[in-house]
Amino acid sequence: MLVALDISVLFLALPHLSVDLGADATQQLWITDIYGFMTAGFLVTMGSLGDRVGRRRLLLVGGAAFGLLSLLAAFSTSPEMLIVARALLGVAGATLLPSTLSLIGVMFRDPRQFGLAMAAWGTAFMLGIALGPVVGGALLERFWWGSVFLIGVPVMLLLLAAAPLLPEFRDPAGGRVDLVSVVLSLAAILPLIYGLKAVARDGWGVGPAVGITAGLLVGAAFVHRQRALAHPLLDLRLFRHRAFTAAVLIGLLCGALQTGTGMEVALFLQTVEGMSPLEAGLWLLGPAVALIVSINLTPRLASRVRPAYLLSGGMVIAVVGQLLLTQVAVGAVTALIVFLGVCYFGVGPVGGMINQVAMSTSPPEKAGSAASLVATGGEFGVALGVAALGSLGTAVYRGAFTPPTGTPALAQDGINGAVAVARDLPADQGAALLGAAREAFTTGLHAVAWASAALCAVLAVLALVRLRGVAPFAGVHDGHHQPDQEPVLVD
Repeated sequence: MLVALDISVLFLALPHLSVDLGADATQQLWITDIYGFMTAGFLVTMGSLGDRVGRRRLLLVGGAAFGLLSLLAAFSTSPEMLIVARALLGVAGATLLPSTLSLIGVMFRDPRQFGLAMAAWGTAFMLGIALGPVVGGALLERFWWGSVFLIGVPVMLLLLAAAPLLPEFRDPAGGRVDLVSVVLSLAAILPLIYGLKAVARDGWGVGPAVGITAGLLVGAAFVHRQRALAHPLLDLRLFRHRAFTAAVLIGLLCGALQTGTGMEVALFLQTVEGMSPLEAGLWLLGPAVALIVSINLTPRLASRVRPAYLLSGGMVIAVVGQLLLTQVAVGAVTALIVFLGVCYFGVGPVGGMINQVAMSTSPPEKAGSAASLVATGGEFGVALGVAALGSLGTAVYRGAFTPPTGTPALAQDGINGAVAVARDLPADQGAALLGAAREAFTTGLHAVAWASAALCAVLAVLALVRLRGVAPFAGVHDGHHQPDQEPVLVD
């Protein structure tokens, strides 16, 4: 939850720290983006490292580092210092996600407990994302901007105090970490994430195109090297199991549509409806609750219903929710939130089950690598959703926007520009401009919902076809390994 919270908790604090530290626009972008870049870039490395050195050891080292770096970030005295602290926090966060997932995967051998533990993990992660703006706003009402980082310190102290309760697991045949593979993985993931985020922010250009192309080319070199190594950083044999591959792909694409739709709705509340970020965050708690309920309902159904049917059924519900979003009009806030809640309820089974499907179809000694792939897919999904669906919404906005004569070009770039321009115009002209911008943005939201509905339908078919051989999670821990194949416990 803490790793997810740090992704969005900074949104409201950015104006305050920018004034205190004197951060310019470029530095503000690095302060917000570098954490996600580094987390995504190091997930594969840390998942593989945990398999080799021990998952509890990596979790505790990463947790201690996360707590100390949170202090460093809170008391930063310059933009450069905060950027470095956020980058290192991303590296520490990359140790926590695969370590926690892989520990759960081997600690709970009973299928019912395993499902409940995975649902608890998914709930915590989703709750962290949903609570980020709310927690940030509440802290900033009473404290300075550094308080948003200090919340990580007591959580990590609790983790270190509870360390004796955790067992240790590792793969005794894991071999050494290949440093060339680490460099190649970073050189592939970081430019890809940068390129996707740059497309979402500024549209297509030379920089984003070079970043995405370079990432794909280095990624191909990374895959080629993994196939040639006896002890690869990323064991590509995991993808030989069709259920595992489908689980990673469903997690990636579902993350894209959930993030893209959620971003458009959040912007709608703030720009079209004129809400503050905190007020918009409070409204969005309703869909977050629907998501959490759905995630925790999933393990109960998973003992009786095959994952293929459960995930496919959830995607059909999400299709209905997205189609309802295509009918939302300006001023219909309650309907908007209810329809988004339907979408989130439909994607809940993905959050509650997809990790379980992936972990149960991979060898226990490769749990860290499997967990890192699921988490990395989720990170790519977030970036892809922001870039692809955000670009779609912006393109439709520009096509549908018919501004009054003489309106500055800034208003045509996006609704944020229109809001900024309207402040400097006479009241009647500003109102006319905002009215046109709001209608155009609503049209863009409808387009995003149509695209998301189509993607949900594709995911419903994918789950039904590729996961039909996976049995309900009852009776055995997984359908791929024999019960006597236990992971290595290191006391």
